[in-house]
Amino acid sequence: MAESKPGIKVEIFGNEYRIKGQADAEYVKRVAAYVDEKMRQLSQMSVTGAVSKIAILAAINIADELFRERQEREKAMEKLSHRLEEIGE
Repeated sequence: MAESKPGIKVEIFGNEYRIKGQADAEYVKRVAAYVDEKMRQLSQMSVTGAVSKIAILAAINIADELFRERQEREKAMEKLSHRLEEIGE
């Protein structure tokens, strides 16, 4: 009997990967689809088709999105904190 590989099978930019972890399978698939989408968008704009370059650019773009979201959340938390202080006075 053949032993199946553990993990969740996903496809990113034409390559199949098995992702191991505790996360829900649907969540992992959504994340992988997002990375795949970013790489495909960048490959359409890129002069070179080097997969490593596209992957790095996708990682930078995704990290930028994360940092911007964190910054917005911090601003919102500061604003809420100031508002709560005003209400408490």
